[in-house]
Amino acid sequence: MTAHELAARLAGRKLSSAELTRSFFERIKKLEERVKAFVTLDETGALAQAAEADRRLKSKEHVTPLTGIPIAVKDNMCTKGLRTTCSSKILTDYHPPYDATVVARLKAAGAVIIGKTNLDEFAMGSSTENSAFQITHNPWNLAAVPGGSSGGSAAAVAAGEAVIALGSDTGGSIRQPAAFCGVVGLKPTYGRVSRYGLVAFASSLDQIGPITRDVTDCALLLNLLAGHDPLDTTSVEAPVPDYRRVLAGGIKKLKVGLISDLMGNGIDREVKAAVKKAADLFARLGAEVIEVSLPTLEYAVATYYLIAPAEASSNLARYDGVKFGYRNKEAKDLISMYYSTRREGFGAEVKRRIMLGTYALSAGYYDAYYLKALKVRTLIKRDFDRAFDRCDALLSPAAPTVAFKTGEKTDDPLSMYLSDIATIPVNLAGLPALSLPCGFSRGLPIGLQIIGRAFDEETILRAAFTYEQNTEWHKAQANV
Repeated sequence: MTAHELAARLAGRKLSSAELTRSFFERIKKLEERVKAFVTLDETGALAQAAEADRRLKSKEHVTPLTGIPIAVKDNMCTKGLRTTCSSKILTDYHPPYDATVVARLKAAGAVIIGKTNLDEFAMGSSTENSAFQITHNPWNLAAVPGGSSGGSAAAVAAGEAVIALGSDTGGSIRQPAAFCGVVGLKPTYGRVSRYGLVAFASSLDQIGPITRDVTDCALLLNLLAGHDPLDTTSVEAPVPDYRRVLAGGIKKLKVGLISDLMGNGIDREVKAAVKKAADLFARLGAEVIEVSLPTLEYAVATYYLIAPAEASSNLARYDGVKFGYRNKEAKDLISMYYSTRREGFGAEVKRRIMLGTYALSAGYYDAYYLKALKVRTLIKRDFDRAFDRCDALLSPAAPTVAFKTGEKTDDPLSMYLSDIATIPVNLAGLPALSLPCGFSRGLPIGLQIIGRAFDEETILRAAFTYEQNTEWHKAQANV
């Protein structure tokens, strides 16, 4: 069941949060050995939160649409006293002394945090195969990946191990796993949701967002997450609408652009066909659908893999064995301790990106690589601006293929990086975008991406809700 369906039962006292929470832990115990969505579970803490939620529901004090609802949190968001690892050896035993703002808002709303989900180490990956602890499997086909880096969160929701989940999106890490796992995933506009307490990968790109079973739940969770936070200097003071209320407005006279540059070479034939059918349905439902081109998108992946590693190189310099996290205890001096701690604590993909970023920022190469990438980022943003002069929303695949097999791309980093070709441009431009199911290929879900103007999440949620209400794709469930 969805969060809004369960909330009605909880409010009507037909179900208690304690009963609901226990049922999810029973399902986790049944499935987790196969799915491996969670890094850390907190049954004791969750049941205590559920008891408090039941007290609030009974007294009808401070009840929200998420009071008593079990939620999973990606393990790169700080949870006070609950282990936060970023799926990295270097943070294996780190217990934050504070909550991320989004976690604090969940707790204040009475949501029940059941555990922390697996991810590619420090959110660097597209398959959740780069975790230091385990590989997460796709509930639709356990031989396939769930996408990444928020693969644990998407798999948990798709498998019914959590009602809703939080993910983070730096280059597609919410939308691509949502597409692979047949659920809804939203990357809000950069600055719409506080990043305070999110362990940084690339600070100008990272954004927290919801992963849910349907668009209504997505709107409910965004209502809770969105809004200015004085603890995050990149958080924007902008009005936040009630996203749940705008869903039913329909899409008549909405101008929708189908991005031709993301419907050509490199996109699977069945994925293109499903997205084209979705665009045709938008037209039948009253939208005006036109074809648009954003020529600079062909440079997006190269641009991203200069900017994101450069920022990662800087952000991950703090993991040196001195202040917190893993430390090599056999080192004889400070320098050897730095070297050995980082060599042993980081995985191969994280090391690769640190080296890429450090090289791009180094003397003699800064102008040729990093500075040039920043200029191309501006050109990509201008292409989106021109498209939005003509359109209210844009359509594309969320991923070029359906979920690929575990191990299929681990020896080919470039092929892995190209799996985010449709999502990366949105992060570079700082825009909101959503993925929702629009079909199947070889028994695996296909994701439709809807992109909106900055701080116009309501339009893409309304478009997604209208599409969802006129299709059956979201009703399919993984038979894990």
